[in-house]
Amino acid sequence: AAADGLGSIAIDTTQLNMSVTDPTAWATAMNNLGMVPVGLAGQQLVTDSICVPGFDPSLSMMTGITPINPMIPGMGLVPPPPPTDVPVVKEIIHCKSCTLFPPNPNLPPPSTRERPPGCKTVFVGGLPENATEEIIQEVFEQCGDITAIRKSKKNFCHIRFAEEFMVDKAIYLSGYRMRLGSSTDKKDSGRLHVDFAQARDDFYEWECKQRMLAREERHRRKMEEDRLRPPSPPAIMHYSEHEAALLAEKLKDDSKFSEAITVLLTWIERGEVNRRSANQFYSMVQSANSHVRRLMNEKAAHEQEMEQAKESFKNALTGILTQFEQIVAVFNASTRQKAWDHFSKAQRKNIDIWRKHSEELRNAHSEQLMGIRREEEMEMSDDDSGDNPSKKLRVDDSALAAQAYALKEENDSLRWQLDAYRNEVELLKQEKGQLFRTEESLTKDQQLQFLQQTMQGMQQQLLSIQEELNNKKSELEQAKEEQTHTQAMLKVLQEQLKSAKELAEINGHDESQANEINVLTVALVNQDREKNSEKRSPGLKSEKEALLIGIISTFLHVHPFGANIEYLWSYMQQLDSRV
Repeated sequence: AAADGLGSIAIDTTQLNMSVTDPTAWATAMNNLGMVPVGLAGQQLVTDSICVPGFDPSLSMMTGITPINPMIPGMGLVPPPPPTDVPVVKEIIHCKSCTLFPPNPNLPPPSTRERPPGCKTVFVGGLPENATEEIIQEVFEQCGDITAIRKSKKNFCHIRFAEEFMVDKAIYLSGYRMRLGSSTDKKDSGRLHVDFAQARDDFYEWECKQRMLAREERHRRKMEEDRLRPPSPPAIMHYSEHEAALLAEKLKDDSKFSEAITVLLTWIERGEVNRRSANQFYSMVQSANSHVRRLMNEKAAHEQEMEQAKESFKNALTGILTQFEQIVAVFNASTRQKAWDHFSKAQRKNIDIWRKHSEELRNAHSEQLMGIRREEEMEMSDDDSGDNPSKKLRVDDSALAAQAYALKEENDSLRWQLDAYRNEVELLKQEKGQLFRTEESLTKDQQLQFLQQTMQGMQQQLLSIQEELNNKKSELEQAKEEQTHTQAMLKVLQEQLKSAKELAEINGHDESQANEINVLTVALVNQDREKNSEKRSPGLKSEKEALLIGIISTFLHVHPFGANIEYLWSYMQQLDSRV
């Protein structure tokens, strides 16, 4: 049953009495843990009232929300942690069956693995070989209620507590040396190593708890959103004659006008206007129009208030500017020779800084005041230029006709002036164009001369290339004629050779005569080729010389910077030893 898991083990969790020989040592140990000191008989190390289960910050990863952490110091749930710079001093712990001796305070604290989420299970290693489950429960039951103990045949076990905060108390015992009774045998002593353990049951309970917290947080957020949501606008009633009569009364009331005009607009957009209700809607639209004069009066009153506020602001700004002028005058008087010589260097420096600062502020305020005056002047000029509509209505028709005639004459004169200006501009453009044309013509003549010279040079080059092309064509034609002549001679010689062979076979001559005939024909062909080569290159005496010249030219092409004659001769002798 113990191998099936920690959840299947149930152990009686009755509190065991513990004897403490040194009460002050036990209180010191508890204070070092940040816990409230407890009694000496049958009490837990820390009361459950001040222990709140830990809240995992990864809740936001599961639900996308950021809940409140109840373990934050200062929230009133837990006492603030002890300062980290104070060293923790562990004391001897006496139990019924064993004694726990603290580790060396100079040694570093024992290492632990990363705490799994919702950890309620600890691994306890380094137990004495003779330690039993009852002794282990007696030691670790001081940390809190134990739900299961799974002991191995070797010197370690797993202990599952009822709450997560109890694991922290058990981790505190890591590093203690445990001795059973007063025995000095190795099997009765061992150094405890307490570390976090990962269990499926712990993780499942932690997940369930986080889901519950996420549901509570979502519910709280929803309630908050519902509370802060703005109220929905009131529903607009449907049109009826009774509602229309009530709406007409509301339209006449200034306090209910904004609400009533919204209802009227909705009815018109819905298409409630028809032949029967047209007169009623017309009367309501007329009532809405009657509020235009009221709104204009309100606007005029607000504008008047704004003008008064502007005037008061301008007067206050003028008073401030006057005081600034007086302050600057005081600073200027202080910087004169009579008073300036009596101040110390630090005082002069301060007075100079204050004077510059006051002058900057005075200039800024004066510019602001000048801007306000310019705006007023512009408004006054706009008012003067804009005619009053009431005055326009009083103007007689004769005055309007006279103004129209005067404007027409002025328009004609302006048009004639514009035509004269246009003619003058065109004349000026023509004169400037002629000047530009003379300069452009000179540059164009120079460019034409350069182009003509280049064209003549290119024509001469073209003529020389054409002459070379004609010479090449004539040489090519001569070579073609020679080739046709040699082919004809070769055909004739081949026919003669065939006839001679046939005669030799008929007359029964031997093979030596046939060979002589072949030699004769080859000699004739070679002679013909030599004649053709002599015709082609009269400067060369034989094909051997031509071959020599070709090889030498190829050799020199490979050696563009020249070569020794002996080197050239050795190269030629490798090709032909008779050279």
